[in-house]
Amino acid sequence: MTEGALPDDRLPQEPVAESEPAAAAPPEERRYPSTIGGAFYLAILVTTAIGLGIVVAGNWRLGVRWVAVSLEAGALLRLVLPRRDAGMLAVRHRAFDCLLLAGVGAALLFLAETIPEQPL
Repeated sequence: MTEGALPDDRLPQEPVAESEPAAAAPPEERRYPSTIGGAFYLAILVTTAIGLGIVVAGNWRLGVRWVAVSLEAGALLRLVLPRRDAGMLAVRHRAFDCLLLAGVGAALLFLAETIPEQPL
């Protein structure tokens, strides 16, 4: 090193011109729900809640039918909607989702129809 020279780590830094940040585009306004499947999902939740309310009110068969029909509708919608539009209806593979929703809905319908009335 020559006399008067600074080591590399001690070299004076050149001022860096701060570039102005690019004007950020305004964020896209998000719609809630953002997919048609999300809207159907909310409708299925509402009908299921109605069914549970009917069960609590005392008519358990009718309430279970409401829940079962909403699950069957969810299975049908999951079957016909593409993955990008399915929203919260798409949890796993299409076949698994459809079989699970349809199976549970069918089981509930079967039970609601076949359980005999109990004497009070």
